[in-house]
Amino acid sequence: QVQLVESGGGLVQAGGSLTLSCVASGSFFSVDTMGWYRPTPTGHRELVAGVIMGDRVYVADSVKGRFTISTDGTKNTVILQMSRLKPEDTAVYYCQALIREHSSNEGARTWWGQGTQVTVSS
Repeated sequence: QVQLVESGGGLVQAGGSLTLSCVASGSFFSVDTMGWYRPTPTGHRELVAGVIMGDRVYVADSVKGRFTISTDGTKNTVILQMSRLKPEDTAVYYCQALIREHSSNEGARTWWGQGTQVTVSS
């Protein structure tokens, strides 16, 4: 089975930087995508930034130019580099991954991390 291990959250002043890391561990065939989400006012989660492994990345307009998402080349890790942080960035950030557990013929399923708190003070 799969576990998403998150790290890097913390408290930082406005204008500062933090780096979040998420590593998919356990037994699985492949990781299709990985990304970082945070809650919306409606109680759902919005995609802040994500990567299609080995292909391309997505960054939300609200953080574009300040956040950068990347992998370490192993296709099981995603790194979110956050700079020029604003108080509005304060949230619990959740790592999400779409993973095929056994073969390329099966559909991917969604896995979630526990969440890591990012707090930006003014």
